[in-house]
Amino acid sequence: MTKQDRAVRTRLALIRSAAAQFEAHGYVRAGLARISAGAGVSSGALHFHFADKAAVAEAVEAAAARALREAAVRGHGGDGYALQRLVDVTHHVARLLCADVVVRAGLRLNVEGAVGRVRDLRREWRECVQGLLAEAERRGELAAGVAPQRTSAVVLAATTGIEVLAREDHQWLARPSLTDLWQLLLPCLAAPRLAGAVDPAGSEPAGDQPAGVQPAGDQSVADQPVGDRPVGSDPLGCGPVARDGQAEAGRAGLALR
Repeated sequence: MTKQDRAVRTRLALIRSAAAQFEAHGYVRAGLARISAGAGVSSGALHFHFADKAAVAEAVEAAAARALREAAVRGHGGDGYALQRLVDVTHHVARLLCADVVVRAGLRLNVEGAVGRVRDLRREWRECVQGLLAEAERRGELAAGVAPQRTSAVVLAATTGIEVLAREDHQWLARPSLTDLWQLLLPCLAAPRLAGAVDPAGSEPAGDQPAGVQPAGDQSVADQPVGDRPVGSDPLGCGPVARDGQAEAGRAGLALR
């Protein structure tokens, strides 16, 4: 392994360990000593990569932003009904949150403004939802009287609520939770011609993994896994909320592209 490869691995390990600490203890209580220990490196190695805790937190948040942005782009690309792509992207983001401690911690840090808000992930998610609903309106997919702006507020409130609830219970990120939500919303949103055409459970197979998530054991530097465990590792593709930073860091994976 080259010196550059080792540096990349060390930085990834530090980000994963920091994410586990931020998720388990919050920004204030997360300590640099525990972050470096969780990554299996010295405090000196941590400071070689990051000036301070704020810099580590910024790296976690930036990595989470990239993963969520990829999910949003995925929703806007491709063919098919815009409403189906909206349903699919909510399921995709739920799987991403379930699988990736870095995304969970980054979103929490961003919402709490722990390191100063350089970006607004909530705003980016809102723009993604609004964009897909506007596209659905242009294509005649919305029922008469359904306004994209008002509808996006409902979708945002529901998905944000699920994300917040899932901080304590990852069952909220399971596929049935979002399926129930869309089973309630779609009959009110979709034009009659789309009746039965949009799958509230998402059009992707249940075992599909978020972009970047690979089976455990594939630790190539060129394409590190996104998730802290592979989707599908248990019946829900979810595990309990992280509480052991070192153990979590050992499982976590992250793609920095």
